[in-house]
Order: sequence, then structure tokens, then C-alpha cells
Amino acid sequence: MYSILGLAAAVVGLAASVLGAVGGAFILITGRRHLLHTVRSWAWITVGTGVAMTVVMLRALSVRDYTVDYVQQVGSPNTPTLFNIAALWSSLEGSLLLWILVLGGFTGAMLVKFRDRRDDELFGWALVVMLGVSVFFYALVAGPANPFTAVTVPADFTPRGPNPLLQNHVLVAFHPPMLYLGYVGFTVPFAFATAALITGRLGEGWLLETRRWTVVAYGFLTGGIVLGAWWSYEVLGWGGYWAWDPVENASLLPWLTGTAYLHSVMVQERRGMLRVWNLALVCATFCLTVLGTFITRSGVIESVHAFSDGPIGAWFLVLFGIVTFGSIGLIAWRGDQLRSPGSIDSPWSREASFLANNLLFGAMAFVVLLGTVFPLLAELWDGSRLTIGSPYFDSMAKPLGLLMLFLMAAAPILPWRKASGEVLSERLFWPAVIGVVSMALALVFGGRGVAPVLGFGLGGFAGGSAARQVVLATRRHGWRGFVGRTNGGMIVHLGVVLLAVGLVAAESYKVDRTVRLEVGETASVNGHEFTYLGGGGDQNGRRVRIWAEIRIDGQDVYQPATTLYREQGVVVPTPSVRPGFSEDLFLVTDAVQTPGDPVRLRIVIRPMVTWIWAGGGLMFLGTLLAVFPGRRRRRGTEPTSVAIPDAAPVG
Repeated sequence: MYSILGLAAAVVGLAASVLGAVGGAFILITGRRHLLHTVRSWAWITVGTGVAMTVVMLRALSVRDYTVDYVQQVGSPNTPTLFNIAALWSSLEGSLLLWILVLGGFTGAMLVKFRDRRDDELFGWALVVMLGVSVFFYALVAGPANPFTAVTVPADFTPRGPNPLLQNHVLVAFHPPMLYLGYVGFTVPFAFATAALITGRLGEGWLLETRRWTVVAYGFLTGGIVLGAWWSYEVLGWGGYWAWDPVENASLLPWLTGTAYLHSVMVQERRGMLRVWNLALVCATFCLTVLGTFITRSGVIESVHAFSDGPIGAWFLVLFGIVTFGSIGLIAWRGDQLRSPGSIDSPWSREASFLANNLLFGAMAFVVLLGTVFPLLAELWDGSRLTIGSPYFDSMAKPLGLLMLFLMAAAPILPWRKASGEVLSERLFWPAVIGVVSMALALVFGGRGVAPVLGFGLGGFAGGSAARQVVLATRRHGWRGFVGRTNGGMIVHLGVVLLAVGLVAAESYKVDRTVRLEVGETASVNGHEFTYLGGGGDQNGRRVRIWAEIRIDGQDVYQPATTLYREQGVVVPTPSVRPGFSEDLFLVTDAVQTPGDPVRLRIVIRPMVTWIWAGGGLMFLGTLLAVFPGRRRRRGTEPTSVAIPDAAPVG
């Protein structure tokens, strides 16, 4: 029954997407905009079928209907309820259902938000693009990646459940959905950018329509990336949180271009500049989400995050090609109409600093993209199997990151158009003092090395600059000084500073030791004492868990463990972490052992890791604050804008 219901919903959703996309394009081309209400109806059907497919699959998982192919892959009566729900996105076909659900959510939100724009051509084309993307994903679910395929249950069938790594930490219930909300959310600004190119309405109107949509997508993508790093730190047992894994890089790439866009879009709104650049960034961000999905689901890489042996890699390459070359073609077609009326008056201006910021983000994205796809291209070319690891990424990313911190400090305090020397010295004084004090404190507390100490100094400089802006805003407007795009952006900057300083400390001053301990024996590492008290274990139908009891510094006892998942026959280490403001103590055992036997214990001491998670949380909070409108300027004090209105096509 569930197979029939799920496939029926997929077919209806595919039909509605095709009719809406093709019919909407025909209506708009022939000028019959009064018929656009029919496209809205088809769009609502795609929203409903996305919800229906998800509900059907969740129900099939909950009752363990093993006649449904996907349930047979990931279902098990021993899987706890939370992880049974998370099994929806734990494998390839189910993750596509989540993608369709989120895409439907954004489509429905667009329909509600623009319900009064029934005959608007810009919104009409944006909706057609959204439905066109919907056609692609519904076609996958109804065709080569159908999770509702009806199968027979073998007589000797033993349920295996989800991947063990995806059922031993609560973050698996939050990290993927947040990442998908970010990935799919960037479809909305891409749809409006494409609509602006098609209609010729190339002023700043489409930017205003998508500003908050972009901020929302960016916030969720940021949260998803940080939660993914936290999950890796808590689950995988290797003592780190970011390994420049290709799938990690796939999520970082659209974040980099999305960050660049959020900065440069302010230049276009204020000065009418960077139109081609902004359109290119929006299109590139969506293209990179498609490329990242290909990397994750094609089976071309081996990663703990990837779905191997995916049957749909070629489909995503086709979509990537269509979107990439289509975007380039549209921008080239409208090239003459995209000339910016404004220009940069001085290198000591906010728009100049934003342009430099964009170039750095573009360079970082290129570095990450090259390191990610080059091994794939080399293997495709001559069969060579290359590995590009952390040394390449670290050596390239560190100088770019330091320059970004410097620009983060300078950009917020620079005025538009041109800054005088007096203004610069006044606004830079206290941030510079905070930067110097940060470097001095780093040295006092044992910081060594030019790059790390410089990183602390630039972090203090950037943090002081952002804090100055927040203080000034709250003095003027009280608590509302925290609300609005500009002030929310400063909160994001403070989060970036915390995260960056945490990264500098955790990577530069890490201590990693492995010791072998008998019961009652103590090891001293970096001023801390670790005493092995013995161990214990428990088991159920799902897993066998054995832990070691380690007392740290004569106080609390921690239990790093190893877990054998019976159904998969896989052993997974479960680290135990003592977090702290100044440092984390990370403990992990490397093999299943009999309780009380000698233990091989790995001890990783990472300074200021907690600052990374706090910084990520502050960044997410800042994006939420940026979504809400700030205090309006008084009449007569609005900045002069050279934006071209969108009432009619330009030219």
C-alpha cells in the first residue's frame, strides 16, 4: 500500500511540476498573465505531494513495512524512534524526499508571500524556475531513485537499520535538515535572478524581493555546517571537526559565494554597482549546491558523508550543465543592460572594501573547488588516483583567512564613497587597541608562532570593529539596535571572530597523545592527569557497548566507549569530551575490549574549541536578527540611491 501511495504522489507531483513549468512559460511568453493563477494551483499541488510522500515514507518506516525498498534498506525494529525518523535522510533516495519537501516549503512560502502579485511577470518567471527545479527532483524520485519501489521480503531477511554513524548522536536529527534548508533555500534568489534576466528588469527590485530569502538560506547553511563539524567532533572519534573532506567542501563552496553575495548586494543597493557580479554570484551559488549534491550522491568519492553507488550522478551533471551554461547565456544576453551607473570613488571606501572582500571569497572558493574536483578530473583523464589533503587547503586558506579578518575590521567603519584620514583614525583607534591587546594576551598566555598570534590580533581588531558598531546602534535605538540587516550582520561578524579565534587556537596548539594504561594507572599529559579506573559494558538487541572509566585531574569520571552494532557488524568509537572555555579534553578508545583489560587511550587537548560552537551559534543568531527590519531612518535621511526601478524592462 505504501509503495502505491508514495509512487502515486511522486507521479502527480511530477505531472504538476511539468504542467506548471511548461504552462507558466507559455503563458508568460504569449503575454497571457491573467492565467498565472493556474500556475499557482499547479505549484500548490507540488507542495502537497511533497508533504504526502514524506508522510507516507515516515509511516512506512514507523510500521517497518519491508515491502518498500527504502524501508528494507534502512529500517529495523531495533532503531530508536528519533533515529528511525532521521533514517528518512540517511540514504540516497530518502534524502531526495527531504530535498523535495524543503523545496516545496520554500515554494509554498513564496506563494503566500507574493499572493498579491498574481499577474506580476517577475514573480511568474521565478515561480516557473522553481517548478523547473521541482521537475528535476520529482523525475528522480519517480524514476531512477524511486524509494517506493515494491520489493519482496526474502525468507532470510535481517533488518540492518541505518548506517551506525547516523544513529548514535542526536545531532544527526538536526544537521542534515538545516543543511538542506540552506542548500535548497538558495533556489529562491536564483529563481528571481533568472526571472530578472529573462524579463529585463535588471534594476535593484529583484534584490529587494530576495534579500531576506537569501539571509534565511545563508543562516541555515551556516548552522548546518557548524552542526556538521560538531557532529564530526562528537561522533567520528578522530579528534577533529573539519578534515577538508570533499563533502564538507561541497557545503562550504556555496557558503563562500553566498557570503560574498550578501556583502556585494549592499553595494548594488546603495550605489547601483556590481550588477553583473551579483547575478553571477547568485547563479554560482545555486550551481555549487547542484555540484555539491552531485559530489554527495554520485558515488564518485568515498566519504563518511557521501551516499556511495548513487545511480543519479549523470542526472546531476546534466542539471549542473543546464544551470551553468543557461546562466552564462542569460548574463551575456543582457550584458549591455547590466552596465552599472556608479563607480568606486576611492579605495578608502566601504564599496571598495566590499569588492576586495568579494575577491578574497572568490579566491577561497576557487582554492576549495580546485582541491575538491582536481582528483576527480585527474582520475577521469588518465585513471590517476590523487589525494589532496589538509596541507594544501591549510596552506592556501590561512593567508586568505587572515586577510578576510582584516577586511572584516575595516569595512564596517569605512563610509561610502570616500573616507578622510581624520575619520579613519577616529574609527580605527579602539578596534586597533583591542587588536594589539589581543596579541599581547596571546603572548602572555603562551601563544607562539607568527600566524597564530597575528590571527588573535586580527580577530581582536575585527571583533572590536563589529562591537563598536553594535554599541553605537544600541546607544541610538536601545535593544532594537540589535535588529536589522546591518546590525544583525555585525552580530554575525562577532560570531565569525569567535569561530576564527577558536580555529586558530585549536589548530595551532593542539596536543595529541596515545597512552596504554592498566587499571589504576595514571598518565600525565600537558598538565592534566588521566587515571584508568576500569570499565563496564551493556548490550541490547541493537548494539554492544563497552566503555573505559577515566578520571580526569582527580575529579569527574568520563567514559569513552566503543560500540559494536550487531545488525551491521560495525564497530564505532564513541568519544567522551570534557568541554571548557579555555580547552577541550577529548578521549577515545580505539577497539572493543573486555571491561577491565588494559586500555589504549587517545588523548587530544584542543584549546578553545567551545569558541567555535559559540561563534557558529552567534552567527546563526545574527542572521535571524538580520531577517527582521531594523529601525527605519527618519524621512529625509534616506541614503541617495541610483537604483533603477523595476516597473518596466530596462532599455
